[in-house]
Amino acid sequence: MKEVKAYSHCFVCGEKNQTGLQVKFYSDGKVVTAEYLPTERFSGYKDIFHGGVMAALLDEVMIKTLIAKEWVAVTTKLSLFYKRPAKLGEKIILKGEIIQNRKKIVTTKGEARNKQGELLAEAKGEYFIIEGELKEKLLESLER
Repeated sequence: MKEVKAYSHCFVCGEKNQTGLQVKFYSDGKVVTAEYLPTERFSGYKDIFHGGVMAALLDEVMIKTLIAKEWVAVTTKLSLFYKRPAKLGEKIILKGEIIQNRKKIVTTKGEARNKQGELLAEAKGEYFIIEGELKEKLLESLER
């Protein structure tokens, strides 16, 4: 497994973003995975992880499937289905993979499970591939 590059100030994966999640993502060349332990800082209700932050984690694990291939993209569509609440203090295991590549638009799927393997949330995302000068500029901002 290889660690996927990150922008150091990203809310989800930036290690220099002290208010962010600081999650590290890993790729085996096809699937990207990560783990996150939610704390009270990101609660939605008592003992429950905030759904909006879960959405950010799923968006990130899916876009990392593209970044792992050195593709630069932006989210154009994100859909989520929450299956059960994620509990504070219980590790979340994230997984993302590409399911369709249509040149400029790549479709991905993601999932979040608890340590027992129960599905917490699943997502589908569409990402627009960036090319040219902007791609090079954005790639330069990635580290690790």
